[in-house]
Amino acid sequence: MPSTAAPQSDTHPATASLAAAVTTMPPVDALIQPHLDAAIATLGAPDSLMSIMARYHLGQIGADGRTAPASVTRTSQGKRLRPTVALLSCAAAGGDQTQAAPVAAAIELLHQFTLIHDDIQDESDTRRHRPTVWKLWGVGQAINAGDAMHAAAHLALYRLDDVGVDVALTMELAREYDRMTIEIVRGQVRDLGFEGRDDVTPDDYLDMISGKTSAIVRYAAMAGARIAGLDDGAAAAFARFGLALGIGFQIQDDLLGIWGASEQTGKVAADDIRRRKQSLPILLLRAAADGSDRRHLDALYGGQTIDQEGVTRILELLDAYDVRSLVEGRVQTYHDEARSCLLAAAAAGPNPARDALLAMVEQLAVRDH
Repeated sequence: MPSTAAPQSDTHPATASLAAAVTTMPPVDALIQPHLDAAIATLGAPDSLMSIMARYHLGQIGADGRTAPASVTRTSQGKRLRPTVALLSCAAAGGDQTQAAPVAAAIELLHQFTLIHDDIQDESDTRRHRPTVWKLWGVGQAINAGDAMHAAAHLALYRLDDVGVDVALTMELAREYDRMTIEIVRGQVRDLGFEGRDDVTPDDYLDMISGKTSAIVRYAAMAGARIAGLDDGAAAAFARFGLALGIGFQIQDDLLGIWGASEQTGKVAADDIRRRKQSLPILLLRAAADGSDRRHLDALYGGQTIDQEGVTRILELLDAYDVRSLVEGRVQTYHDEARSCLLAAAAAGPNPARDALLAMVEQLAVRDH
């Protein structure tokens, strides 16, 4: 658990307090790596294709099977937001993070499984500056890799028994884990169903990401609190924090999908426009645009592809209607909500884990990748 941080009031924490919280965050990798390794080991020998694909996606090795440089591993692992939320929520609720490590590892593997399949469905050639699994080994084998990682995630979850978590609670968390997975897939079904439509509203989109993106962050916060010993009602307050944080995180992703720098995001600039993605900026533009501009937008999005000229025109429309400011305002709203929910849920007084979560909220609201 983090060892030092200033207690927080209901006002925004000072920059110095945030910096202290960040530097004292727990060693997430050290806590979850043994459970990740044990789960991935069940996929076969290290030189088997299924193991290679999984470990490549996780950034452990290159496509040739050789150990990846540390810089590649760090980039491929991403922020590990979801397992961090589980661990810190457990600590903020007064629990032992070691006991939350198996569920944190399971959450990370589930997230990685969804990314493998998302890359196939989105036809994304790269992820985090490297070719995607399907691009290297084909769609069929990538589906196999994702399916295997989904099963491995459950094996990590079942290791809760090994760290002293009550069997009844383990079964409760396993059931909620599967319900959460269904919510993620349901959200993905809706997301794909939005493609090519011109009647999707911002509210439709927010409802969709509440399942697809935010369900896993909501579960992470709830599970950590339950492992700490909180009852369903108290853990639900942590769940509300996770839901708001997850929605804000996805909206910031939408912003970066259009305005993010490619050297930071690892994707082509304005890639979401080229893919005709119905992200929140586009939906806000459609809602704000006058008749002529909206018809032009719908014509561009209604085609099979959007060329560079079309991308440039849409960027001009986004600028003309100041959509970026609207999106940034939505991000701040949800991160403010996350902060308020956390302050209401976590124990008052000195609480370093809560302060680290507050620091995470502040950082995610302004991240550039």
